[in-house]
Amino acid sequence: MRRQIIVVFLSLFCLTLPPAWAADRGALFKVTGGGHTLYLFGTIHVGLADFYPLEPRIADAVGHAPTLALEIDPQQAPADMALAMQRYGLFAPGSAGYKSVPPEFKTRLDRALAKAHIDPASVAQLKPWLLATALAMGEFAAMGYRADLAVDGKLAEMARAAKVKVVALESVESQLSMFNRLSDAEQWRFLEESVDMIESGRQREEMRQIVDAWRTADKAALDAIAARAEEDGTLSGQFIQKVLLEERNGPLADKLQQLLAHEDNSVAAIGVLHLVGKHSVPALLRARGVTVERVY
Repeated sequence: MRRQIIVVFLSLFCLTLPPAWAADRGALFKVTGGGHTLYLFGTIHVGLADFYPLEPRIADAVGHAPTLALEIDPQQAPADMALAMQRYGLFAPGSAGYKSVPPEFKTRLDRALAKAHIDPASVAQLKPWLLATALAMGEFAAMGYRADLAVDGKLAEMARAAKVKVVALESVESQLSMFNRLSDAEQWRFLEESVDMIESGRQREEMRQIVDAWRTADKAALDAIAARAEEDGTLSGQFIQKVLLEERNGPLADKLQQLLAHEDNSVAAIGVLHLVGKHSVPALLRARGVTVERVY
């Protein structure tokens, strides 16, 4: 699962969980240690209207939690995003930028941009990794998935309405700075692989599989997606898996363990791909002696 660079966890419920609801979404874990409980829920960063309302257990858990922990606080993200984008997502002044793109690939890139209804002039300053992300979001939009219906945003709204504290586990700065590790050549390859995915139709198929698995809380499908991602040998696939997922999982697990030690019945929500696979956040917590139960 290579292009879905986006995903969040969340937590819910009380000590005794009722039987599964028909509207289970994503992946839910109950984390216990030191006499405290934390509910950890996996989300995606786009949404559909029929995702809502979320199941009653989630709404109740968020409404009664001392804290809702998200990857990024949506209320703070826009201002932070503008600064981080300027620092990590734009070509330096005087850079050749897209003038250096070979004619054959430029034709393919222009075709992908037109398909996503993106004006090439509007993205001429974007670095290749960021343009690849814009194209991926264009694919999501073409399939009807909306960023304004993202689950983490809805959870933040629910928490603030209930006067529950919302905290960020990461920063936009820390997330986007990771792309600086890609050399110029690697960034162009990252973008070319994205265009390959779009042209072949695999991008949309992978997106559909992720959204469908999340929408139905399909444990087997989510585990299969994680297994395929771990075996992806492309440059972009390896970067997303090793850097954007696995490398962030350790610090995320650290912060969740700290939250668990200080508060009871908190809820955490991060991208669902952080919660599945051999090097997932739940796996790291278990390795530290924390009790982690996968509810669904």
